[in-house]
Amino acid sequence: MPQPPQQSQPPAGPPRSTPRPAGPPARALDGILVADFSRVLAGPLTAATLADLGAEVIKVERPGSGDDTRAWGPPFAPDGTAAYFDAANRSKRGLALDLGDPDDAAAARELARRADVLIENFRPGALAKYGLDQAATRAANPALVHCSITGFGSGDGAGLAGYDFVVQAVGGLMSITGEAGGPPLKAGVALVDVLTAKDAATGILAALHHRDRTGRGQLVEVNLLSSLLGSLVNQASGHLATGRDPGPMGNRHPSIAPYETLACRGGLLAVAAGNDGQFRALAQALGAPQLAEDARFLRNQDRVQHRSDLIKTLEDLLASDTPQGWTPRLTAAGVPCGPVNTLSEALELAARLGLDPVTPVGEGRIPQVSSPLRLSETPVTAPYAPPHLDEHGTPLRTWLSGPPDRPLPPRM
Repeated sequence: MPQPPQQSQPPAGPPRSTPRPAGPPARALDGILVADFSRVLAGPLTAATLADLGAEVIKVERPGSGDDTRAWGPPFAPDGTAAYFDAANRSKRGLALDLGDPDDAAAARELARRADVLIENFRPGALAKYGLDQAATRAANPALVHCSITGFGSGDGAGLAGYDFVVQAVGGLMSITGEAGGPPLKAGVALVDVLTAKDAATGILAALHHRDRTGRGQLVEVNLLSSLLGSLVNQASGHLATGRDPGPMGNRHPSIAPYETLACRGGLLAVAAGNDGQFRALAQALGAPQLAEDARFLRNQDRVQHRSDLIKTLEDLLASDTPQGWTPRLTAAGVPCGPVNTLSEALELAARLGLDPVTPVGEGRIPQVSSPLRLSETPVTAPYAPPHLDEHGTPLRTWLSGPPDRPLPPRM
């Protein structure tokens, strides 16, 4: 019989017993230089994520005004910086360049030539006149990973401006958000930008891994609309299965019950009984084990079909106590639940659980929400304060005008 073709094996890595070098733990992206030409949220948050992982990030902004979000306030930090800007620009060095100025454009091209990663969210084609489009940057630096973030892709949607709120509307998210019979609503945060940033970071890390094996960079393209559609998961899959458009259901889940907020004495309790066993535990903890044997509530699909009867029955039982009273009792019974917290209460909860949700970045600067990543061998770096406009401009311009093998100047 013919033999299957031999497959080349990747080179073996070091044995697990290889001793670690002395000194502080390495960070995952030590030695990676990121040129961040992006603004607003999706691109800057992508770059901030890479900075968390140890990359050196240089944020390039317009002289005078800088990133749009520097003016997006209130609220403002005590030093006058917009809190919105601070949210996505930690641990970067600040450099102001006017791409319309020949000398500044040359410095920007030199930065792209030295970088490992370039992130930009200009409209497709807008950077070509400065020699910073992906064809030019990768011709000058074949190992470069060029990440382009757009609103609607580089094809027929190239001319459309991509703003999170608009994409939530045209991408279908608002149509499934809000109460049944009420107006469509956006999410309470720029969720599409955040999801796109996570997609962009994933693509960049994959491209860097490919470069480690081949020496070649590549173009990474993400767009807000595709990231949103990819995030609609079960709602999009349900539509593709049935041809029907889902609608808003408030806090209810289209496929699980009870998986929603339930009225208690003085407030709401979020209950997520994701399987029949958890529902039985809920019924037992509420002192009504017979509910789990009721034909209307026996299986999840039965409970979804008879949701109105189920919720009325549960809320009658829950009315005897508050969300704060029910939470420990139901949790002890194995029922996922919790009160509807404010943001301050959510941060307090994370702190009580030892998750260290907030990290200080220096006197006079507002703290940062901590990175959600935890890596045992290459820990996430403690963040630096977001840069003031052109804060590191003088040493960076000197560095860019010098020999390309000169290391980055140290932070001051």
